[in-house]
This record gives sequence, structure tokens and C-alpha cells, in this order.
Amino acid sequence: MNGGVVELRQLRYFATVAEELHFGRAAERLHIVQPAVSQQVRRLERELGVELLERTTRSVSLTEAGQRFLPHARAVLAAADRAVDSVREFRPSGALVRLGTSEGLGDRLEALLRAFAQLAPSASLELVHAPTTQRLQRVRDGSLDATIVRGSWPASGLDFTPLWTDEVWVALPDSHPLAASDVVSFASLAPLPLRLSSPERNRPLADLVLSCCREAGFEPVLGKEFTTAQDTLGTLGFGRPHWTVFYRAHAKLLPVPGVVFRPLRDPSPRMPAYLATPADRRLTPELVALIEAARAVEAG
Repeated sequence: MNGGVVELRQLRYFATVAEELHFGRAAERLHIVQPAVSQQVRRLERELGVELLERTTRSVSLTEAGQRFLPHARAVLAAADRAVDSVREFRPSGALVRLGTSEGLGDRLEALLRAFAQLAPSASLELVHAPTTQRLQRVRDGSLDATIVRGSWPASGLDFTPLWTDEVWVALPDSHPLAASDVVSFASLAPLPLRLSSPERNRPLADLVLSCCREAGFEPVLGKEFTTAQDTLGTLGFGRPHWTVFYRAHAKLLPVPGVVFRPLRDPSPRMPAYLATPADRRLTPELVALIEAARAVEAG
């Protein structure tokens, strides 16, 4: 060993891959993305100084070291599960899930809460709103059980489980000629200033929109920074022509005088949403129910 620490999640990921002999199926069982499984198993192998799995483009199999290590990994995991089970009776019925949320969830949040109530009727949700970086830190320190985030954020100490993908729409003055289109092409927005959140505030969205502009062949003229939805839409409807973006689920709840929302094409931006949870803890039944509820909403 290299003097570091082997984590329970690494053992769990390895044992699941060993059972499935397939990284994709293992990720589905673990409710996380496949790259996270591959990364943690690689870290475990580096810590142990041996290869546990033989990987080819077509198959995954246990090495001799992996076969020897697997029963010990399972024993450690079983001991950890027994430790959790030993205090489960002291856990209050109707568990509380402290969930971080953000602006712009729109009608998805209502649908998610409704689906979760059906899947986990004895549980309750406490919704906590804060900037993304603060919510992620609170998941790390245990003051939040999980948080919903959009896009990629620093993953230290966290697992990210895919929930859904959001369409990103353009918001325009209803007096602008582009407002007459059912779908707006990115290239047609080039002459207008763009009002966008700063990368420090929302880097995934800023990166997505700027990359779409460049794919459409132009570098956007940046206007005043996006502040709040109310203030930004107020100036959009009655100020000088410019544009900004909103998630479709949020836009559907924002009938604002003087503003229209339209889908985008060439390209059509999409933003993935994830549930961030502590990497060193198993998902509770309530969090599994929350993930299932989110995916049920996504499936329609």
C-alpha cells in the first residue's frame, strides 16, 4: 500500500463491478455515473499497488489479486452494514431529508415533491436554498443530506447521481423580430448583447452558453451581468434589446409582460442535473426514493 486510506465506497464500487463484471451495470446499481465508478476503482488499485480487474474493450474480469481481495472487501462491507443496522432502530420513523435546492427548478420541483411523497410517504423533505458552492460544502460537512445541482462541480468528497436533463431556452423582448419564431437559432442572436450570470456564480451555465455561441460561429457581446430573474426580465422586456437564457422548467412559470421564451437550435443546449451526496456514505432509502422520483418525473 502507498500509505493512504482505502475508502468504503471504493470497496463497494469494486465489489459491485466484480459482481456485474460490467462498469455500466455497476454504475446503474450504485445510482451514480460510470466514470465515478471507474475512477474510484482505479484509486483503490493504486492504493493497493495491484490490478484487481482485467479490462478489455469487450469484457471485465477479476485478476488473481482481485479474486483474493474480493471476499475480504465483502467482509468489510458486511461489517459496516451491520454497524449501521445496529443503530437503525433508534432512527425516528418518518426520516427527514435535508435537500439543497436552487433557483430555476420551476415545475420540476413541484413534480419531484409529489412523486417523492408517493414513493416515501413516511419521509419529509426540508428544502434549503443557498448558492451552489455553499450547498455542496454543506453536503460534505453533513448539514445537508443531498443537494440538486446542474452541471459539473468539484467532486471532492461527493458522488453525483444523474437525475434529469434540462432544456435551456432564450428569453427575448416580445417586440424583437426573433420573438415571432417558434424556435430561435443561436447564430441569429449574434447581434444582440447577452446578459449572463458570471462564471464565478454559475460556471456550468456560463460555459454551456458561451460554447454554444462559439459553435454557432460568434463570440457574444456581453451586456450587464444577470442578477435576479425579476430584475433581469424587467429590463429585458422594457429596456434596450438583448437576450438571456432560462431553463425551460423555470420559463414555463414566468409569464412576464414584454418577454417571450423560445427553444434554441443549432445547437440546442441541454444541462444535466445531479443529486450530490456524501461519497463516504451509502444512499439512504429516502435518497434512493428521491432519485427514483426524479427519474420518474423525467420519464414523464
